[in-house]
Amino acid sequence: MELNRRRFLTGAAATAGTLALPQVAHANAAANAYFSGYQEDSGFQYRRTNFKKIDPVWHRQMVKYFSDEPPGTVVVDTNNHFLYWVWENNTALRYGVGVGREGFQWFGRARIDRKALWPRWVPPPEMLKRQPDLPRMVEGGAANNPLGPRALYLYRDGSDLGYRLHGTLEPWSIGHDVSSGCVRMFPEDIVDLYQRCPKGTGVLVLEHLGEKAG
Repeated sequence: MELNRRRFLTGAAATAGTLALPQVAHANAAANAYFSGYQEDSGFQYRRTNFKKIDPVWHRQMVKYFSDEPPGTVVVDTNNHFLYWVWENNTALRYGVGVGREGFQWFGRARIDRKALWPRWVPPPEMLKRQPDLPRMVEGGAANNPLGPRALYLYRDGSDLGYRLHGTLEPWSIGHDVSSGCVRMFPEDIVDLYQRCPKGTGVLVLEHLGEKAG
């Protein structure tokens, strides 16, 4: 859960002065190519993903999937950057995700004990130590809120683990090790998963599964 690229580039331009403006403009244009208009949602809006710019491997799709987990379980394959919502008959709905970068990876079982529509973002204390310039809180629905339109909060034995399944402002980050441990999804995908997962849904985060995705 990091600040979005737009804020970073704006700050970089202010620091470097006008000489950096052409590079910043080019970078912003490249980032904007990943979006296609806006989607209204519960009184707010998010930028729709331009899936023509996204490798089809990261698109939401039904796949064959063999697992001992019961239907309705969420399985996160951190090595290959996939999240599976286990279906019946050895199938699953597969989503592309971004996961924890080096030093922020974690594995094990959890449960979705809280769900939030347009959640506000409060960076944890350890993140503020690393990035003291971060805002202390960003309201839900704000353009710079890194959680996007939905968040599913992961708990274990009644305690909040501090990790979430949530949207992203950076669709280009899906398929990479990018976060501080949370699982990032396209906004359209977290909206879809939010509807499928009631409170109490089991989550299994795997350390390794299969070969590295191409």
